[in-house]
Amino acid sequence: MASVKNLKKDINFVLGDIIEAVYIYEMTTTGKPSENTNAIIDEAIASFDALISKVNAKNVENKKAHFKQINAELEQVANQLIEKINAL
Repeated sequence: MASVKNLKKDINFVLGDIIEAVYIYEMTTTGKPSENTNAIIDEAIASFDALISKVNAKNVENKKAHFKQINAELEQVANQLIEKINAL
């Protein structure tokens, strides 16, 4: 991992793209939000907040392992959200 700055950008871009995909789905189907799409967006925002707070944690012993864990968690959360979008 190159830097904390790049990890924060990755979190922002990945979850932002997922939210954008939900908006595109809404526009191409009903044209308005539904309970399911709002739930996915809320989950993406909550995941963003949780991951950024983990990145900003100061009392970490092994920073390299900590950031690798965050990166793996980002990938897991993104895959789960994408599966939910595909199931709509």
